[in-house]
Amino acid sequence: MNEQYYKSLDDLIFDARQATSGEAGDRKSILQMKQEAKAEGSSRRDFLKLFGFTVASAAIAASCEQPVQKAIPFLIRPENIIPGKASYFASTYFDGIDYASILVKVRDGRPIKIEGNNLSPVTMGGTNARTQASVLDLYDNKRHKHPVYEGQEISWEEADDKIILLLEDIKNRGGKVVILSSTIISPSTRAAIGEFTEAYPGAEHIQYDVISADGMLRANKQTFGKAFIPSYNFSKAELIVSFDADFLGTWLSPVEFTKQYVKNRKLDAGQKQMSRHIHFEGGMSLTGSNADERYQIKPSQEKIIIANLYHELKKLNGLPGLAVPAPPVDVKAIASELSEKKGRSLVVSGSNDAETQLLVNAINGLLENYGNAIRTDVHLRLRQGRDEDLERLVNEMQNGQVEGLILYDVNPTYDYPDAEKFVSALKNVRLKIALPVLAEETSAHVHYICPDHHYLEAWNDAKIKSGSYSLAQPTIRPIFKTRAAQESLLKWAGKPTDFHAYIRKYWEENIYPLSTGEVSFDDFWNQKLHDGVFESGEKEKDLQPFSGERTEGTLAGLTYPAENDSVELSFYTNISVGTGKHANNPWLQELPDPVTKICWDNYAAVSPKLAKEMGLKDEQLIMINDVGPIPVVVQPGQEYKTVSLALGYGRPNMGIPSGTVGKNAFPLVQTQNGARQNWLPDVKIEKVPGNYPLARTQSHHSMEGRNLVRETSLEAYVANPASGNEQREELKAHLKSLYEQRTFDGFHWGMAIDLNSCTGCNACVVACSAENNVPVVGKEQVIKAREMHWIRIDRYYKGDPDHPELVRQPVMCQHCDNAPCENVCPVAATTHSNEGVNQMIYNRCIGTRYCNNNCPYKVRRFNFYDYTGADAMPGNKKDPAEMTTDLRRLVLNPDVTVRAKGVIEKCSFCIQRIQERKLTAKTENRKLQDGEVVPACAQACPADAIVFGDLNNKESKISKFFADERNYHLLEELHTLPSVGYLTRVKNKSV
Repeated sequence: MNEQYYKSLDDLIFDARQATSGEAGDRKSILQMKQEAKAEGSSRRDFLKLFGFTVASAAIAASCEQPVQKAIPFLIRPENIIPGKASYFASTYFDGIDYASILVKVRDGRPIKIEGNNLSPVTMGGTNARTQASVLDLYDNKRHKHPVYEGQEISWEEADDKIILLLEDIKNRGGKVVILSSTIISPSTRAAIGEFTEAYPGAEHIQYDVISADGMLRANKQTFGKAFIPSYNFSKAELIVSFDADFLGTWLSPVEFTKQYVKNRKLDAGQKQMSRHIHFEGGMSLTGSNADERYQIKPSQEKIIIANLYHELKKLNGLPGLAVPAPPVDVKAIASELSEKKGRSLVVSGSNDAETQLLVNAINGLLENYGNAIRTDVHLRLRQGRDEDLERLVNEMQNGQVEGLILYDVNPTYDYPDAEKFVSALKNVRLKIALPVLAEETSAHVHYICPDHHYLEAWNDAKIKSGSYSLAQPTIRPIFKTRAAQESLLKWAGKPTDFHAYIRKYWEENIYPLSTGEVSFDDFWNQKLHDGVFESGEKEKDLQPFSGERTEGTLAGLTYPAENDSVELSFYTNISVGTGKHANNPWLQELPDPVTKICWDNYAAVSPKLAKEMGLKDEQLIMINDVGPIPVVVQPGQEYKTVSLALGYGRPNMGIPSGTVGKNAFPLVQTQNGARQNWLPDVKIEKVPGNYPLARTQSHHSMEGRNLVRETSLEAYVANPASGNEQREELKAHLKSLYEQRTFDGFHWGMAIDLNSCTGCNACVVACSAENNVPVVGKEQVIKAREMHWIRIDRYYKGDPDHPELVRQPVMCQHCDNAPCENVCPVAATTHSNEGVNQMIYNRCIGTRYCNNNCPYKVRRFNFYDYTGADAMPGNKKDPAEMTTDLRRLVLNPDVTVRAKGVIEKCSFCIQRIQERKLTAKTENRKLQDGEVVPACAQACPADAIVFGDLNNKESKISKFFADERNYHLLEELHTLPSVGYLTRVKNKSV
């Protein structure tokens, strides 16, 4: 364990300086030195003054009059509502790019938490950060609240009358009406749109995806005779080769893919084999950071490398190769490895270039992957938009060929690259209607705003894959005067109906016949509404089988980017705000990026080598092709002469009440061969005066040179299952304790985290915030290292900063049996329960923070301000994201105390869930079963990386994890006896 890990380049530089100066024995982090520098001039007397004020203010607060809280009881209690008891409703989450079958937790009529639906064979109970945070969007203060005409509120009746008159006039004159929507996966919604287009001959429905898969659709049209996205199964691939496809983060169906991917990565059953993952990319992505081997390339080199891979595979199969340029990376060994895994491998690319996707198709065909890891008879219904259709629409609007435009869940004046052209073309449209859910920029340019329900207020359905259906149902009455967009379309088509009745009828006529028919439709409907999902088993037909001959002619004539020395720009969407739709969600804005650990901003990531050449430093401002200014982040693992920039930022007044978060990068996106490209060649970077502070957590809670993460190779693990963890037994033999040995007669709760499964997706962080009312502190406080997340995901680099390896480790309160925090609290606010849980008693805490200082894991959080509106003293409130408004507060979990200023808080193992399940078991006169208690972090995890249970039950899964030779605890040498264990990470590197 002599390998050096570092969280940031500052850490690495300082460690090197210490090594040369011989000061390694008195180790301090850069962050500590900065804090000490800021503290210069303070004295012991200042400290005592502050401490005296803290105690005095706590005493005053204790005697303050508490704010009045009003409760209105039910006069007649609704049949399905039991005050204090949660109800769960199966539903469906889809935001245009992400899909998940979910369960919605409702308390007293308020949706407060999203869980994954274990009955779904697609997402299998998994969620991601955006799914978890979507419940907060329901209580967004900036939602459209009522119908609007030319900026003035109107009634639905008035809007309908005027719109129908205008539509009829357009119809009578033979004019064209277009519905522009994001990809529609709802079969009932498609039917409603069909009713509308039938009522208005010449009307057209165009689908528009901000993150396009047009290149894949085109390639599959040529290869199989139909434009579609196939179904991928990463669990059937022993070798995965990915080219800039962030399939664990944002590519196509990341929740589903994560579930599949980790099946062959887990070693907890004593297995000795795992899949191997090779990744090519320019910027460090979530998926790339999890790869066994990662190659850094420029975006322009991707097609050349894939072509050379195909060339080598053909030669290995005794076929004539291609005439291709020399590759920047030798792929002969990868080709040989793939050839050995024929039928058990998978090659994917995130490129939106049709020729690149044709090469990928040819490779997978040669490797016989179709029918195994790739199913062409099961289609993924996501991202059906064609880029050329939108370009044609804009030109038709400019030429006055479109008289009516209905914008359904799209925001082109923000995310269309040439927004000025779109707005200009929009002026030529006679009737403009927007059907938005959340606030967006395009509504400012339309005549009518007819707001749609939030998905938690609405009936809907989905067909995510061939034969895979799911239902969505309202979990709350509409908060505002909104109406289902489908009802609006049906009303305007002259077929007014309730959309619930419409879906029921559609399912009775189209979905129910696909079932066995053993029960009545009413029973079928009620059961599927309860389950949330239905599998019909239907497959796609009329597809041509794969044939390399259909693509060989095209592949022989491919053109490749010329080798150049210019800087290239790579676009990506991150795991928080995505395409920008969630820009006003504070939980997502404050979520640290899994690679850079930055929140509340976007930035230009540059390589250390390029930064040195150009004289760039962190937070320095630059212009990219005259767009900006944008702050720089020097990012280890970024390919030399590439710059990575996130889309989805720069929306006016989104994220914080006072202004815009980040810069909009969509104006830099270009179209090539009719399709949007996710990279830009030959960009101009210009330094501009000034710096811009970024909120990052990467240097917070430094490990101070101690190896908290442990990893090994598969080869070493097979030879010795304790590989990478050998020091565990040695430490056990020497550790002694002054503490009395604790015993737990009933339960002893513990948690284990498999570092081989954890991808760092951050779903657990948002789930914890939602479950435990974790406050949002804002960018300013994050910069001061005052973030409040109860769980953090530490990220460490290893090796050359220009080509590092990366490893992650989720860290929460370790619930130590010998807890250093407990014996230093002067008021016994932190105690140990008889079930092994380290508890916080908030109304005892007076904010001395002794426990925080004595915690070696730095997992305790202090409320420096009143972030929640719960403080009894006036003047302490700090609410940078409007989280204390009456509307936002509806998301709070009533089972968890809302903390005020001046108290410590931290992970509680979701004690409220433990108590709930214990009471349920007691009521049912039975024992609590293993796995019955699931904390929010474990329930949200799409990788099933977190296990929770009773350590006193030797047959429990947690006990077996703790007995595993890979299991270790953080800072075991301190003998704090944590109740959280970690399984050493194993990488499947080439020998």
